[in-house]
Amino acid sequence: MAVLSAVLTLLVGPAVPVPASPALIEALEQVEVTTSDRGRSGFQLRFAAGRSGPAELADYPLLTGSDLNVFDRVVVMITFGGGTRQVLMDGVITHRELTPGTLPGTGMLTITGEDVSVMMDLEERVAEHPSQDEASIATALIGRYSRYGLVADVVRPSSAEAPAASERVPVQRGTDLAYLQQMGRRFGHVFYLVPGPQPASSTAYWGPPVRTGTPQPALSVNLGAETNVVRIAFRANGLGPIRVTGQNQDPRTGAAAEVSSQGSTRTTLAAAPDWQNQNVRTTLFCESGLSTSQALARAQGAADDSSDSVTVTGTVDTLRYGHLLVARGLAGLRGAGRAHDGLYYVQQVTHRISVGEYLQDFVLTRDGSGSTVSVVQA
Repeated sequence: MAVLSAVLTLLVGPAVPVPASPALIEALEQVEVTTSDRGRSGFQLRFAAGRSGPAELADYPLLTGSDLNVFDRVVVMITFGGGTRQVLMDGVITHRELTPGTLPGTGMLTITGEDVSVMMDLEERVAEHPSQDEASIATALIGRYSRYGLVADVVRPSSAEAPAASERVPVQRGTDLAYLQQMGRRFGHVFYLVPGPQPASSTAYWGPPVRTGTPQPALSVNLGAETNVVRIAFRANGLGPIRVTGQNQDPRTGAAAEVSSQGSTRTTLAAAPDWQNQNVRTTLFCESGLSTSQALARAQGAADDSSDSVTVTGTVDTLRYGHLLVARGLAGLRGAGRAHDGLYYVQQVTHRISVGEYLQDFVLTRDGSGSTVSVVQA
């Protein structure tokens, strides 16, 4: 197996990020970036921050006129084997920690931050959204942050309804980010930012987890020279999937109707989904003030969100793998046996980059055992 090289590019700045200075790049010792479909993604940069000589008595050089201040913008990009640069993180610094060393000239500066969605979580407010369904509200909220390069990608739920102002006015109480996530949970939707393709731009996605499309190249286990996985573990949770049942009274008609979820509407990635098991837990539907279609959608959204009962954790050697493992999409797995080979949804990836080493810790999920495909792409 060919082992590729990776080149890291770092942009920093108070407003528009620009290439980091040679001194800053030379001091950079480790980069860690976590991307996830649950909550904000984040990053951490560690720099050697020693000082020595009369010229550096006043302060540490990295803190003198640097672009590593709280709320400065940070863009991390990766290039494999001379190919196209890919944006790994577009974020904002939220914490800065200096740890002076015990020996002269030593020390560590740690920069921690989150993706640009942190700017959507700074102001709690009360806002009315009359005559708008959740998808329209999501589009409007994302549009408030276009100055950060956000472009909305909103998937409208089939059951979304715009209530008449005489019936009900949707009211937001909290930050824009919290309200986007709250609305998403009603339908089993997620909200996250996808950085790139250009620096300082991101797609803001509000919709169901993406479980279709071309899978990423396979993670390979116990395959000799083709092996790229350093460690891996599988966990099945029999108590994870749920069914939702109950009753709902439609405020428009006054009629009561049975509410019940139907398995999972998400694309099945397992030959034997655990949500088909007769012992799946049943929970009661307890919401009110909804139309029948809204109640059915929320019950199904809760069932869909619980359907992934198998979790895989592990680490892949990126330079052997030759690709960025991208969260929020599909990836193949081979060499782990019939029960565990096949396609998975990539829920989270943590990139750990240092000189001579690039590892990616991953969390994969799917809804049961057995593969739905005969082969996966290497």
